[in-house]
Amino acid sequence: MPAPILHLAATVMCAHAGQATPMSPFARVMVSGQPVVTLSSPYAVAACGLSGSGSPPCATAQWMSGATRVLAGGVPVLTVAGQSSCIPTGTPLMPLATQTRVLAS
Repeated sequence: MPAPILHLAATVMCAHAGQATPMSPFARVMVSGQPVVTLSSPYAVAACGLSGSGSPPCATAQWMSGATRVLAGGVPVLTVAGQSSCIPTGTPLMPLATQTRVLAS
């Protein structure tokens, strides 16, 4: 099913309200004036809510699935419907706000 493509300015958070940003967006393809993010780009997580507890906070995250039919540089682009996992907690990332004009499946 088609879903909005994630881009650099999308609001993505870990399950503990930490802000996640892509480390290497694909700058050759733009949506809404922002570079798209591909499956190969890890995310850095800042200000994870677990940082004050005894558990280790989310530090990075990786998407495990993206679009199957839309590629950028030969790599699948990320969509809001993709699966992800934070390291070391294993919780998913949550895309909260992104562009809605360009969909991928």
